[in-house]
Amino acid sequence: MTFKEIQDLIKLIQKTDLTEFKLKKEDMELVIRTKQFQKGGEQVHTVAPAPIVSMPPQAVAAPAAQQPISESAPAAPAPAKAEQPASGESETSNLIEIKSPIVGTFYRSPGPDKPPFKKVGDMVEPGETVCIVEAMKLFNEIESEVGGKIVKVVTEDASPCEYDQVLFLVDPKG
Repeated sequence: MTFKEIQDLIKLIQKTDLTEFKLKKEDMELVIRTKQFQKGGEQVHTVAPAPIVSMPPQAVAAPAAQQPISESAPAAPAPAKAEQPASGESETSNLIEIKSPIVGTFYRSPGPDKPPFKKVGDMVEPGETVCIVEAMKLFNEIESEVGGKIVKVVTEDASPCEYDQVLFLVDPKG
């Protein structure tokens, strides 16, 4: 089972009322639990909002000769309204967040000597690549689901990022 297939399965399960999904296949076991999963009648609270996925490392490891950037499937983060700061500044209330769909290392450019995909002040259209998140030696191009003007790069280049971590803030009004 490929990483992309697992991502698609997680998205599909999130659209249903399922709280737990188990798949056993030869030497691989996949368990996905949602936030609503209850064990023994009590709700189990997870630390991260992401579904729990457990499987042996060899099941998703990529071959060493694979060209990660060109062959990895682009993942699109789900946009969400930015939280309004405590100071009550109204100019940030209309900003939309571009979040990381996976855990990995955030890179603003396709290579160390290349310019960043997008920088502050650049316009972005839905479907445009805004950055790369490296996960398990696979470079996943992250595409914007929203259009607008990038007003802030929240995550520092070449730093670790978590699932659902804000990477960019976009002003949809441009």
